[in-house]
Amino acid sequence: MKSGDQPWRVVGQGLAGTSLAWRFLERGAEFTIASDGRPGSSRVAAGLVNPVTGRNFGPSWRIGDFLPEAAGFYEKTGSFLGIRCWHPLPVLRLARDAEEWRRIDARMANPEAAPWIAGVAPPPPGWHAAVELRGGGRLDARAFLDASAAHFEKLGILRQREEDPPDGPDARTILCQGAAGLLDGRLGPHRCAKGEILTVHAPGWSESHIRVGAGGWLVPVGGGRFKAGSTYEWDTLDSEPTVAGLDRLRETARRLGGDDAFAVVAHEAGVRPILRRSQPVIGRHPDGGFVFNGLGSKGSLYAPGCARRLADACLEGAAIGADLDFESFRHGRA
Repeated sequence: MKSGDQPWRVVGQGLAGTSLAWRFLERGAEFTIASDGRPGSSRVAAGLVNPVTGRNFGPSWRIGDFLPEAAGFYEKTGSFLGIRCWHPLPVLRLARDAEEWRRIDARMANPEAAPWIAGVAPPPPGWHAAVELRGGGRLDARAFLDASAAHFEKLGILRQREEDPPDGPDARTILCQGAAGLLDGRLGPHRCAKGEILTVHAPGWSESHIRVGAGGWLVPVGGGRFKAGSTYEWDTLDSEPTVAGLDRLRETARRLGGDDAFAVVAHEAGVRPILRRSQPVIGRHPDGGFVFNGLGSKGSLYAPGCARRLADACLEGAAIGADLDFESFRHGRA
């Protein structure tokens, strides 16, 4: 930092802001983190990383670039903090019927998907077929964020957030505000979606795999507990769980777990910060400073790599690739 420059100010302590803070610490940058203390979607999320996703059974965007970096980052940071926050787990992708299996089977030869496919696996009862995927895992996001916050407080860099100035952020402010930073409209149109998840206790269920199928997922989190999700709601963007969501998630847990032998431990909701699917954006804010947002439902995968690239841009003036750059996205070039 040049003489007379003010410290950088990271606004937000979700996955984006926390990952960026660690990247700044690695480089010895002077900065503070401003947080309003409210739990965002990062602390609600299951932290799921699934290498091949969706109805079309396609690899997650740039997963070959971002997954090794994310896993290394969480393992290193967790070791420093004295916690284990990254948990590798294979994924069992399930097909309900022959038609769905034909669609999956036809895409297994895709050269982009092939590295993540371990092979066909025996399906659990009630499912037509299954394929095991390598490279899956989960981030214990709540543990990672809480332990990071405690460390930042010890360093004296975590501050209570004040209101943003009416004329926008200054040149050394980086807005990492998640859905709250998109819902006010200052970054343009968004595609934010509310999601609800359950935590259930089912000591008889297998914890060997993440299970994905029938539009839902079941993630073992240890001690006979699982997270089941998730719903999508685009019209009511709040953090309140709903009865309809509970009913749907109970059915997801029952179907993926295999029976009704579970107890609901928690039912939570949050708003995913989405600008374009689950592809994040980083770069200069149109009103000054920088922005890091749009992690969507795959923040655990993309946050560390995006944070490193943004730290390089802020501290060293490095160029941001067009596929991540916020300015390119705003002007329709990415």
